[in-house]
Amino acid sequence: MTLRGKQIPATTTDQRLLDRRGPADWVHTDPWRVMRIQAEFVEGFGLLAELGLAVAVFGSARTARGTGEYRLAEGIAGSLAAAGYAVITGGGPGIMEAANKGASEAGGVSVGLGIELPLEVGLNDYVDVGVEFRYFFVRKTVFVKYSQAFVVLPGGFGTMDELFEALTLVATGKITKFPIVLVGSDYWSGLLSWLKDTMLVRGNIGPDELGLLHVADDAAEVVEIIKREHSDPAFADRALQIAWRVRLAARNMARFLMCLSFC
Repeated sequence: MTLRGKQIPATTTDQRLLDRRGPADWVHTDPWRVMRIQAEFVEGFGLLAELGLAVAVFGSARTARGTGEYRLAEGIAGSLAAAGYAVITGGGPGIMEAANKGASEAGGVSVGLGIELPLEVGLNDYVDVGVEFRYFFVRKTVFVKYSQAFVVLPGGFGTMDELFEALTLVATGKITKFPIVLVGSDYWSGLLSWLKDTMLVRGNIGPDELGLLHVADDAAEVVEIIKREHSDPAFADRALQIAWRVRLAARNMARFLMCLSFC
């Protein structure tokens, strides 16, 4: 930074660091938030670095226990766990709880990535590995980084947000061989018709982009779609790239922490 004239502070950075007097408002300013954001990335990456193959399951937090959609989410997560996949959810109630329950009870790894919200308190009881975030964008990054597929059950705005972010990342080549499975053909039929008859017809998307979406109605279909997509050699190449990047990130983080210890 360059500061001249009246923009030069009356005290030095060292003075402000070492002087215990004065207001504590500085801990709430944007520069300090950068450190907090960095800490969330470090915590999320460190927790899931050795997770292995995983599938993120999304859906409404308002889905009641015992409903058909709740049981379907349980069954899908259990089948994914049996196929060797960890299951990642937002860690909340509804579909998220059902998926965590299905994975945990099937003997798989049940992961919850929670978010600080006024109406949600803590992670559900079926999360075996969990972390709660303050920032949505950090949480989204961790979802995409450690998932190799998205399974999207009926949900609301949050579910749509995750769905279209994943579609955008795949369509732009930011992530490759990343199957996205919509569960419940009746629920998604209206959206799919609009994408095809309006967005595609107007040329705002292409046929290949529309083809990124798969539709399934039961657990066996979901697992079959994901396994078929992952059997492609391109996915194996991406898995190796991810493993290499994780090792590189871990090494760089170790160096960073070592530098901090000497500061």
